[in-house]
Amino acid sequence: MVALAAPLARVIDELVRLPGIGPKTAQRLALHLLKVSREEAAGLAEAILALKDKTRTCALCYNVGEEDLCPVCRDPRRDPAVVCVVEEPSDLIAIERTREFHGVYHVLGGSLSPLEGRGPDRIRGQELLARVADGAAREVILATNPTVEGEATALYLQRLLKPTAVRVTRLARGIPVGGALQYADEVTLSRALEGRRELA
Repeated sequence: MVALAAPLARVIDELVRLPGIGPKTAQRLALHLLKVSREEAAGLAEAILALKDKTRTCALCYNVGEEDLCPVCRDPRRDPAVVCVVEEPSDLIAIERTREFHGVYHVLGGSLSPLEGRGPDRIRGQELLARVADGAAREVILATNPTVEGEATALYLQRLLKPTAVRVTRLARGIPVGGALQYADEVTLSRALEGRRELA
């Protein structure tokens, strides 16, 4: 094994902990950071600290924001009667890139996965139910990922919302099974939003 300077090894170890970053990519990024100016490195470090210090979870939809309500929930042009349910903020960002959706969101904070010990108490399903209970929502779009976990989550939410008067729809197919919304292109997501269907 190659002996590395301790500071370089530490940065590589920290980068490997990020999702999607393997040892080779971490090494390449760490060596790149070593080449940049001190100001650029400080800018990145400050941006990461600001991310931790200045962002919070939206009190209404659980998106990421800087205030009690995120930019989407504060936007008066949004239709609060149409709620798009996503697993994570990255999925919300993917749908926003399409510029086709003009409602609001509800971020679950994950998906159901009994094999990994993630049950209904690990997602914000009850918060969604409370949100639509007042009758202000006329449609809930289930935009969970087309994975086994995402499908299980959508089925659970469909059953949870069945006693309410709200119309429950699901994104149309077109997003590959096993894929994630954050990696889908804008055209695929646009077609999926346009072709959503009502669940029985």
